[in-house]
Amino acid sequence: MKRLRQMKRSTRSSLFTYALVIVAFLVIQSLRIFSEGGVGSVLEGQLIPICAYVTMALALNLVVGISGELSLGHAGFMSLGAFAGSAFAQALQDSVASAPLRLALAMVFGALVAAVLGFLIGIPVLRLNGDYLAIVTLAFGEIIKSLVTNIYLGVDENGLHFSFLNDNLELADGGTELIRGPMGVMNSQRISTFVAGFVLVMVALIVIFNLVNSRTGRAIMAARDNRIAAESVGISVTKYKMIAFVTSAALAGAAGTLYGCSQTTFVATKFDFNTSILILVFVVLGGLGNMWGSVIAAAALTILPEALRQFDDYRMLVYAIVLILVMLITNNPAFKDARSRVQEALRERAVHKADAKAEGGARHE
Repeated sequence: MKRLRQMKRSTRSSLFTYALVIVAFLVIQSLRIFSEGGVGSVLEGQLIPICAYVTMALALNLVVGISGELSLGHAGFMSLGAFAGSAFAQALQDSVASAPLRLALAMVFGALVAAVLGFLIGIPVLRLNGDYLAIVTLAFGEIIKSLVTNIYLGVDENGLHFSFLNDNLELADGGTELIRGPMGVMNSQRISTFVAGFVLVMVALIVIFNLVNSRTGRAIMAARDNRIAAESVGISVTKYKMIAFVTSAALAGAAGTLYGCSQTTFVATKFDFNTSILILVFVVLGGLGNMWGSVIAAAALTILPEALRQFDDYRMLVYAIVLILVMLITNNPAFKDARSRVQEALRERAVHKADAKAEGGARHE
């Protein structure tokens, strides 16, 4: 306990976030294995999307919360990862028999594709800031969706076949259509698992926390807090923004692959502007720069619409009202003060218990 008190606040926050994710995984996995009813049909069907959206929220928080730039196009990177990763997994279906290995390779491929495009987009975009950056990233997100909608991709004994706008693949007998333009991906094998989702969330946390607590992370936050001061001491603001943006895009691509490989059919319109706004809501509700808050917000708001299905036509209305109330309460100064007092009281109580235990041990000796 004494060692825990001596840790930096950021280190304690990181450990708490790791513990939160690990405990949640162990509890849910135990219920799935040992409980007769499992976790329920509603939650069971949402476990992989929850992991995907948690990773997306963490990725966007790296840009919005840590880098201080507003991006509204992250659904585009998720779309790239979903289509590229799912197509890659289908292409490897005959050569790689192990589904977990195929999923891992697909997630790496989806992350690389999203990272490359994130780098290309970042070259012109990251020289902007504020509202201009938000508008341009929104436009790029819509462009990515439109491009993916018009891609036709197939594979046969002669290799890959690609067509744009029109379905002119001309596959040989036994060939497989991987991406079918506006129809998206169809009849894909579902190889994503909750364990893979948990691993992806942990990898995202490790990458983000190590980046934030490194010299690069401190340069990113310095550029966020005062761009002019950062440039005056030789920090290349565009370079460090690019690092955060590309890392975030790669994590979004991996999350998209996880999601895509959990669906038998999905289309590009799934990853539209509304998805980008939803992910931004996760980040804002959880707190800018607050990773454990993003984890909780993404999980809660992914489950909530399904839990409200009993309200039928009023489901989304109730969801919106709940969301507004939560936003108002969590940003209320009185609530923030009360939360700070509770946290301080709990911290002091833990310190007193640790001191009393240490004194008792000393007397016993």
